Amino acid sequence: MEPIILASSSPRRQEILKMLKIPYRVIMPNIDETISSMLAHEEIPELLAREKVTAVIRSLPAGQEIPWVLGADTIISFNKSLYGKPQDQDEAFKFLKDFQGNTHTILTALVLYNGKTHSTTSKLCKTKVTFSPLTDEEIQWYVDTGEWHGAAGGYRIQSLASMFISHIDGSYSGAIGLPISELYDILKEQGYKILE
Repeated sequence: MEPIILASSSPRRQEILKMLKIPYRVIMPNIDETISSMLAHEEIPELLAREKVTAVIRSLPAGQEIPWVLGADTIISFNKSLYGKPQDQDEAFKFLKDFQGNTHTILTALVLYNGKTHSTTSKLCKTKVTFSPLTDEEIQWYVDTGEWHGAAGGYRIQSLASMFISHIDGSYSGAIGLPISELYDILKEQGYKILE
């Protein structure tokens, strides 16, 4: 299989590519993730994933052949508000307090650049996650684990937070940050041979 440049430092996304046996290398995109409140929530992750891909392409030396570049971005939407990565423990606590006993939507967008055709393909994955009712003590315990660092919404669905999740409707891998079915679809659409 041809190597893919992953425009993300997410260990979870790397684990999924390893599991699929897709060779990759990571190039960290340098983008401003500040977003306009004028955009619909569903447009934001695709816009950011596209900006990550573009930033990586621009960072490569002029004249270098660019193979495949994969960008992904995840945000959480709940009650008409956006939840990104919490800035500190207090914000992580607030996020989880909002989510407890409720259902929120995880939006993960993928953007794949094909260096042969100079074209991009994108897909959006929506996953609904329902948290059980939680006490402040349970929320504080989780926040104290530090798992909220660098995680959209302040939790990691594939780790300790799974204790508090009563229902998932949609793609589990999408909730982690790299929806496998959508990834397979865009690779297939672009002619990337994954079944080798």
